[in-house]
Amino acid sequence: MELTGTVEYEPVSVKAVLAEMKDTAELLIDLSYSAVLLGSDDVAAEVLELEAKMDVLQMRARMSLLMACRSTDDAEALAPVLGMVGAAEKISDAAGDIAKIVLEDIGLPEAMRATLPEAMETLVRATVTRDSRLVGQTLGDLNLETETGVRAIAVRRQGTWLLNPDRETRFEADDVVLFRGPDDGISEVYADATGTAYEPPEPPDGEGQDLERAVDSIVLMKDMGELAVDLAYGAVLFDSDEVAEEVVELEAEVDALQSRFEAWTLRAAADMDDPISLRGLVQLAQSTEVISDAALEISEGVLRGLSAHPVVAEAVRESDEILVRATVAESSALAGTTIGDAAVKTETGMRIIAVRRATSESDRTGREGGAWVVSPGPETPLQAGDVLLAKGTRSGAERFTELAEG
Repeated sequence: MELTGTVEYEPVSVKAVLAEMKDTAELLIDLSYSAVLLGSDDVAAEVLELEAKMDVLQMRARMSLLMACRSTDDAEALAPVLGMVGAAEKISDAAGDIAKIVLEDIGLPEAMRATLPEAMETLVRATVTRDSRLVGQTLGDLNLETETGVRAIAVRRQGTWLLNPDRETRFEADDVVLFRGPDDGISEVYADATGTAYEPPEPPDGEGQDLERAVDSIVLMKDMGELAVDLAYGAVLFDSDEVAEEVVELEAEVDALQSRFEAWTLRAAADMDDPISLRGLVQLAQSTEVISDAALEISEGVLRGLSAHPVVAEAVRESDEILVRATVAESSALAGTTIGDAAVKTETGMRIIAVRRATSESDRTGREGGAWVVSPGPETPLQAGDVLLAKGTRSGAERFTELAEG
């Protein structure tokens, strides 16, 4: 990426910069994989815009931390913070490498788009026209998520990003909005925003069993990498050795998945007329592993017994989205039902991103006992003793905890 402009020291809040870096890193992961799924140059270009923003944020964070370090005690307290800054930058760079698979037409098998929709909702980039019915309306007024299942995950307005917009966010003409949701809802919202019809990409046919296994492995690596990042920030927020150890396990599983992926890809290459088309798949796997490694770096301070600096815990707590960890109680309304039947998102505003099983039950990682269900869906059953990880607003966190713990 071309480096332009200058960055000078400004007296900014370290807490605010760290919170923005966390939210930006999480959005970058989401957008980069969506760019591959859609084969979308537009979404990939937004990734590189955010990557450039992250470069500036990390430099400002480092400057502020250096100015704050005046003693050996300061150095010990701030060292894990520097690690978090570096890890967020690695996530940003990895997401940029994923986006370049699309922008630079690096080889990628067509089967990729046929498989990824099973694990990802559709994401579109829409520019709000001046005569759109969305102009002047807030997300609360439109009630988009309830009416269509579509949520706005970010808005870019005159070069400034608004991450995780809420009910009070008001749309303006020329806003660039990133919408995520089911195809039917996306078609409706996209048409309302742009005045033109949305044309989803046609999924191609698969290309062989080994390649299907490789793509399935990538999907699982992506889900586990995202979960590892969320858990890493959660470990810092809760100053929890237990959560940090989960990050270690997830990172090891991603490494094991990459080894299997490499074997499947090499076998698939032998059966393909154009094995060069697998280059992008290899780059995607490497970038995914970098993301999981970065998650481990975020939680390293907790693992080494260094208490999180107060500014870090506050930054994680005050970011646009926070992580909540709760155990389902016997008396909870969630015990014995499914995520969809319990209407968790509607009732609390929080979405469950992972479930840690209480009993010996296999999930798709193949682990027995206490296994993770990553990216659970509406049909995922919940039972007493399950540990739930959910993301959402601070206002919804208390409602979610009360619901889970009865």
